[in-house]
Amino acid sequence: MSTEDKNTDQLTFEQAFAELEDIVNRLESGDLPLEESVDLYERGQKLAHLCGAMLDSAELRVQQLAADGTVEPLD
Repeated sequence: MSTEDKNTDQLTFEQAFAELEDIVNRLESGDLPLEESVDLYERGQKLAHLCGAMLDSAELRVQQLAADGTVEPLD
């Protein structure tokens, strides 16, 4: 099963980000038919949302792990 065939909830951050980079490169090439471009754009939006949510979750976990037990925002 290729990464593109996986449901987004089965991807790690690294897999989702790598696939998103690939989609961006393919779309920037300008060599794709319109329908494929639209499909890739939709997939890219899902992956971008997933990556953002994973980063938000990781940031929250880091904030909760402050050495003195307090939650401090990251700069």
